[in-house]
Amino acid sequence: MQLRDASETRAFGRRIGALAPPGATIALTGALGAGKTTLVGGIAEGLGVPGRVTSPTFVLLAVHDGGRLTLWHADLYRVDSAAEVDLLALEDARDGVLAVEWADRFSEVIPADHLSIHLEDAGAGRRVDVAATGPIHAALAEALRA
Repeated sequence: MQLRDASETRAFGRRIGALAPPGATIALTGALGAGKTTLVGGIAEGLGVPGRVTSPTFVLLAVHDGGRLTLWHADLYRVDSAAEVDLLALEDARDGVLAVEWADRFSEVIPADHLSIHLEDAGAGRRVDVAATGPIHAALAEALRA
């Protein structure tokens, strides 16, 4: 799929947030500046989470309450080991929605059933590849294609 700009990226995120079931895990990959945080901001809007969502690069994990589901927003860019990821207790997000930026850095900590979203700069916009790895997220991916 092709997204022309940040507003389309945010709108796609809103669709994800509106459709995401409890326990959804969104594994985000892509280069710096590809739109991962913009997409998560849209997910927060779709969940009805109040306030602004920023990158948790330096805090590693931000928990946003107040929406239909709690949004757990992790950024693994500055994490050095899987043991450090374990300290984030991402499994506690099972009743909310977990969005993980730089998920490919420690893919072994991502639940087997997740929605994988890769964002790539495509010159005049972003190319977005969406793939589900299990039945819960396959339904979400199918709904996003509709």
